[in-house]
Formats: sequence, structure tokens, C-alpha cells
Amino acid sequence: MQTRVSMESLSSIISPNTLSSSSHKRSPLAASPNTVSSLSFASLPSQQQRTTTPKRTSKATKSLSPTIPTTTTTSINTSSINTTTSQPPKKVLLPIGFGTEEMEAVIIVDVLRRAGADVTVASVEPHLEIEASGGTKLVADTFIVTCSEQVFDLVALPGGMPGSVRLRDSEVLRKIMNKQAEEKRLYGAICAAPAVTLLPWGLLRKKQTTCHPAFMDKLPTFWAVKSNLQVSGELTTSRGPGTTFEFALSLVEQLFGESVANKVGQLLLVYTADDSPRKEEFNKVDWSVNHTPHVLIPVANGSEVIEVVTIADILRRAKVNVVVASVEKSVQILASQGTKLVADKLIGDASESTYDLIILPGGIVGAERLHKSKILKKLLKEQDSAGRMYGAVCSSPTVLHRQGLLKGKRATTHPSVIDDLTKEAVKSAKVVIDGRLITSRGLATVTDFALAIVSKFFGHARARSVAEGLVFEYPRS
Repeated sequence: MQTRVSMESLSSIISPNTLSSSSHKRSPLAASPNTVSSLSFASLPSQQQRTTTPKRTSKATKSLSPTIPTTTTTSINTSSINTTTSQPPKKVLLPIGFGTEEMEAVIIVDVLRRAGADVTVASVEPHLEIEASGGTKLVADTFIVTCSEQVFDLVALPGGMPGSVRLRDSEVLRKIMNKQAEEKRLYGAICAAPAVTLLPWGLLRKKQTTCHPAFMDKLPTFWAVKSNLQVSGELTTSRGPGTTFEFALSLVEQLFGESVANKVGQLLLVYTADDSPRKEEFNKVDWSVNHTPHVLIPVANGSEVIEVVTIADILRRAKVNVVVASVEKSVQILASQGTKLVADKLIGDASESTYDLIILPGGIVGAERLHKSKILKKLLKEQDSAGRMYGAVCSSPTVLHRQGLLKGKRATTHPSVIDDLTKEAVKSAKVVIDGRLITSRGLATVTDFALAIVSKFFGHARARSVAEGLVFEYPRS
């Protein structure tokens, strides 16, 4: 069940104590706050790097301009940016609750961990597994109560409804945030969280602030700023899922400096050539169906979590029926950058249904595990034979290539592996559509990728409507 709520019902949710934890079905994976989680996620290597802290910026809106040429081929290595100083890693707290916006949560965590931050994801609920606003199931590292005596260099609040209400109603988190502000350490919030969470706590006083357009009227008029990013002293705020990369990179810059922020932005493909087209389409065919589109996203340990969550979230916003299926022996997945999520079902169970579209997320480790799945290989072969749609992002177009599913088709992939596609490679666009095939460079380009799918299924107007809800710039025609 998805927990995202409509804009029409926001006013009723903003009032205190409108939700109790009993309103959500308790997961069989749930643990109590006083027990160690029983989730046994396979361990993937992660490196915590160290660097120095720059002077804090207080500019209202800041565009991070890369110092590295945009033509440089970047690696898909998921480890953090290498630095050489011997200082301990910066500690960051990211709390989550039922209805947290999943794109915002995972992008913030991913970007900060790539920069070298030690990020703790803490649940404000009585259990570690939470269902996010779009239906994605995330698993926290710990409970918020275990963080109450710790000192964090940054506390960042994701938005989403009713997630922002759940954060607001956590007394432990309120005390942590008040102490963070009193001691003038960094704190930030995005989407609904500035207005719904920070404002009632009194943490926006005399601070220029932005938030999601649907909540701007809740902010004090004199201090409200209609910008994608607002830095005001120790406080950083932003507007929504579509501005989360900018928000997270601003936090990286404040913690580690502009050079590290630029390197991380380059790695994530946030910084691309200005003349790079949003998408190119060849051999145009109609994707529309006479039923609710049914989409499969297979996942594995090591799958690129930004891609999995962004694609699923955006397609669900467009009213697509999305199934996230694990090719592992368990539905529990340890995705890239140590983020833990729970798939909807196992690939064997998912294979009993027919899908209008199958999308492979990237991540070097995850893509290889997808390639080794015999069930998925059979599904992809049947998808192609039946003339149904399929696609891949980041490193996973190479999986399609190895399985003979790119023959005679144009495709793109992550810059570091694009030469592996030989004649099929298209280097000039973020998203490439060829008939019933769709591919993308991955990472920061997956929002364009997912919106292109929405446009193919439902038309441009639906895609633009979804983009507006994300606060993501999208062409009018």
C-alpha cells in the first residue's frame, strides 16, 4: 500500500497528532526500539573517507559549477571520494518515518556517503523498516533514540507526507534538532519538512527559507524565498525530490568544500554539457496500452539505489503498477552506498506475471548479479520475443548487450562503459529511445528517464504534471 497523500488532504495532515503508528500495518521484519535488528544484509565494501571543513556559505541560491571538464569519463565506482586528511569522518543524521519521501532520503544519503560522510539513517518509528510515501520499503540503520546523545556535524530532514508529520511528532528528534541549532551546527530540511517539521519547533526564526510550493503559504511571508535552494547560516532548505541533488551537493560543499562537491556532482552525472539533449528517439512506436501499465524493476545486492527508488517513485506517481523484485534469495537488498531496502517480491514470484516494461537499474555489482539471474534472462528474452518494452540505465545496458537484446538498436549507458556498446552507442543524449527499448546514462539522469517512460505511456501532459510535483524542470512541449 502506498502512503503518499494528495495535495487536497495536506491541511488535515499538518495538524499535530493526526497519525499514530498503529495506523500502519506492522511488518514481519519489524523490531522494537530496544532490540537489534534481525535483518541480515550481505556486507558490501564501503569506505569512510576524511577531509576538512570549509568556511560556511550563506548565499541564498548557489550554483555549484564543476571545476572538472564535463567531457571527462567518470567511473561508476560506488566508494566515496578519496581524500587525504586524517580528520575523523563528518557525522550526519538522516531520520525517516512512515511516509518519508524516498527519493529525497536515498539521494541525500547516497550523495553524502559518496563524499565521505558517516551517515546514520534513523527510524522515528517503533521498527526499522518503514514504508515511504511512494510505497518503497526502506530499512533504517538504527532507532532515533540511539542517536540522542551523539554529536552530528549535520542533521538533514527529508520531506514527504505524512513523513514530515512523523518526524515532527518525534520528541527525541525535536530535542536533537534544537540542540543542533543552539550549538550552531549544520541542519537542513527539504520539501514539506521546513514548514511541517522545523517551523513548529521554532527553528526557522529569522531564517530565509524555501520549501515545496504546496507548503509555501505556511512559511512566514517575510522570510519565505521561492528558490530551489536556500542557505541561511546553519540552515539549508530546498523544494522537493527534483531539487534534492542540488540540496545534497550544497550540504557536501558546506561539510567538505567546493572541490569535493564538484567531484561528487561529476560522479553522479549532475554536471553535463549544456548542449546535451534531454532525449533522442529513433524508430518511434506507440507505447500506450488499454490498461494500467505494469512495470517490473529487478534488483540485486549492489543495485544503484538512486535509480531503483527514483524510477519506482516517479512511475508510481504517474499511476503505473510497479513491482520491485529481488533476484537474490531474500527480498532484503543491500543496495549501493549501504542503503537497505525491501523488494516487493522475489523474481520467481514476479515471473508469474506479464509486464508491459522491464527496467534494469545499474550499479556494477548489481548489474552483474542481474545478468546471472536465469529467471530474469528468460523474462527478458520473452519480453523481446513478444514485442514488449524493456530498458536499462547506468551500467545495465551492457547486460542487455551481452544477452543480445541491443542488436540493431541505438542505446546509451554510463560514460565509463559506453564504448562496450560499440555501434549501438549514442553519446549525445541523457535518454535514448529506440522503438520499444529505452536506456539512460543513469544516476542524476534517471529522473529524465522515468519521465520519458511516463510520456511514452500516457503523453507529455502527464509527464509534465508529475515533474511539477517533483519540482523538476521539464519542457512545456
